[in-house]
Amino acid sequence: MTAGRIVRDSVSRADLARMAGDQFGDWVKAVVDVSRGIMAVGGDLHADDEAALLADGSRQSDLWGINLHPGESGSDWIEFDSMINIRPGQGNRSRGVDDERLRARIREVVRTLAPPE
Repeated sequence: MTAGRIVRDSVSRADLARMAGDQFGDWVKAVVDVSRGIMAVGGDLHADDEAALLADGSRQSDLWGINLHPGESGSDWIEFDSMINIRPGQGNRSRGVDDERLRARIREVVRTLAPPE
């Protein structure tokens, strides 16, 4: 089990590409805290990234799992797909992120922390 690295300031796309190459090839798992504007990247599972953020003080209801494809651009580089996103109690019944406003907030956090190069 590999714990995720918490990103508070920024991470380069090159660093994400290296992480991806070490794990899944062309993508890396990440969990975004939409309230605190931080994310964890590089865990073996989204649950590993989630655990790192929870240990850092995040609330589970603010955490959403995504996959980042550093070699892609535009909307193709963020994939909304994670088991941790299945939350019927919060109105999210899929592995994706059903609420467009929430997807926009996730994109905003990722754009701030991992801007295009």
